[in-house]
Amino acid sequence: MTYEEKGIWVFLLVNAVTFVTYVVVILTRAGDGELAQVPYVSTLLWTIGVSIAAAVVGRILVEIAKPSDSHRADVRDKEINRYGEYVAGSILAVGMVIPFALALAGAAHFWIANAMYAVYTLAFLIGPALKLVAYRRGM
Repeated sequence: MTYEEKGIWVFLLVNAVTFVTYVVVILTRAGDGELAQVPYVSTLLWTIGVSIAAAVVGRILVEIAKPSDSHRADVRDKEINRYGEYVAGSILAVGMVIPFALALAGAAHFWIANAMYAVYTLAFLIGPALKLVAYRRGM
């Protein structure tokens, strides 16, 4: 497994785990109450911060546990990265129509912020997943 592929695995797993954790925390806080009334801002910001830190630490730990032969990206790595980023960016661009529509409709900030986070997470789960498929099966 290349250095780039290991990084994609870490990024994918960290994003999935932190998003699921965020959803569980918010749903737990809501209990029987209204979901839009749950204090979410600090939890959302902490989740994003932990996600970034965990991705960096995870990448370092993976390299310590199983060092890569080379840290240089070759042509294949660059093409796979370009492809995955293109797809993720497209999903992000199209998906941001949802929070935009929510804002225009006058929805609560809770729904707008969580729609943005969900679209971001979806884009950056599908993009890396497609990169991993490209590594395994080719483009």
